[in-house]
This record gives sequence, structure tokens and C-alpha cells, in this order.
Amino acid sequence: MWALVTGSSSGIGRDAARYLYSLGYSLIIVARDENKLKELKINLEKESRHKNESTGEDNKTKQEILVIAKDLSSKENCLEIYEKTKNIELDLLVNNAGFGVFGEFSKTDLEKEINLINTNITAVHILTKLYLKDMLKRNRGHILNVASIAGMEPGPLMATYYASKAYVIRLSRAINKELKKEKSKVKISILCPGPVDTNFNNVANVVFKAPSMASEKVAKYGIDKALKGKLIIIPGFLNKCVRFFSKIMPDSILEEVAYHIQRRKRK
Repeated sequence: MWALVTGSSSGIGRDAARYLYSLGYSLIIVARDENKLKELKINLEKESRHKNESTGEDNKTKQEILVIAKDLSSKENCLEIYEKTKNIELDLLVNNAGFGVFGEFSKTDLEKEINLINTNITAVHILTKLYLKDMLKRNRGHILNVASIAGMEPGPLMATYYASKAYVIRLSRAINKELKKEKSKVKISILCPGPVDTNFNNVANVVFKAPSMASEKVAKYGIDKALKGKLIIIPGFLNKCVRFFSKIMPDSILEEVAYHIQRRKRK
């Protein structure tokens, strides 16, 4: 079994790769930081050897780890990743790479927002489309697109990030309906976490006031639910409550609540 995980140098992506490796998957780990990817590979292989030695098991089916250091904000890099891996029969694609930008829309840096759109939207779109076509030919496989509970409501002060995650949710839901109509065995899922204890805060230059979930817990929960074919995956009771109220409250109220929550994140 093979899994490709983007944004796997830290946070949810790193812990998703760790969990999948423990389940027996061979990995294609993708991120910009080659050193962190190589470190992850070394650690996973070391942990696997220690486990086999302690249990006396002989792992005859050798797991592999392929490192690809690429910036997903580049369309060409996304296409190159696919070209490098298209001959591998991928069982699971985890589109996790992404980041946020905080501040009033009129004041945030345009170049950074374009990179955000390219990473959070364009890369997800390209990789989902290309690997989905291959999975459909084999009539098997899973895609897990990491969105956010933020994608279910308006997000003043993080407008571009919220909008990018709304795109991921809507795209994935539409694909899911197409797959069902075609009676395909290929499955697509959407992981929608709330605050998670990752490097996201530093990149977005925010401080979460609400309790954050551990990335290991979110990654495991998301993968377990995705492999069972669940479409919308929301880890944590509070996040499920947010989802419920976002469905019944008017946008005018959601916008006001979101603004006050985002304002409290300002460093």
C-alpha cells in the first residue's frame, strides 16, 4: 500500500505520515523542507527497526519512503510530483499542505495571499484531479483533503484562508457526489479540524485563545474515518458544535462572531 502526504514536514501531515507508516503503508512525503523530510524518514525507519527487533518480527514486506522536496505553491512542481509518482499505484492521497494569513484584507500582503491560494487551492485541485483519474481506472483508492472548520463560515481578518478552505470543502463534496453517481469504489473525505497545535500559528502570525487539539490525535482520527469512507470528518466535540451552529445561524451573525474570535488572535 502506498500513501502520499503533502505538508508532511510538520503538524498534521507529519503525524499522518507517522500513523500511516505504522499501519504498513509505504510513503511519499512531500514538503518544502528537505532536511525535515529526511529526518522524518530516518526516524520512521529507525522506529520500525526497533519495533521489529523488540517483537522478533521479520518484516518481509519492506516499506519504502520516498522524499520529494517541492514547494506546492508552484503549479509546475505539482505536475512534477505527479510525473515522478504516477507509476506508483497510490492507495491514499492526503492533501494537507496549507497555511494562513492574518489581518484586514486591504492590508495583507498580496504576494503571500497568492502563494496561499496556490498552495491551499491550486495544489489541492491539481493533485486531486490527477491522482483521482488513476484511482478511477483501478476503481479503488482514497483521497483525504484537509480543509478546516473555518471553511464552513465567513472569516473576517482571515478572509483568504477561510475562503480557500471553503473551496476545498465544496470541491470535495461535488467530487463525492460524482463518484456516488458513477457507483465508484473510490472514496473522498474532508478533514475539518478546528485549532490544532501546529506551526500554523507562527506562519499566520496569530495566537489561538481556544484550546488546541494535538496534531497526532487529529491525524489519526482523520485517517481512520477516511479509510471507513466518511465524507465530512470533524474531530472534537466543540468543533462539531461549531458545525451545527454554522448550519442554522445566518451569515450576518456568523460574520460578527468570527470577527471577534479572529480579533482575539492578534499578536
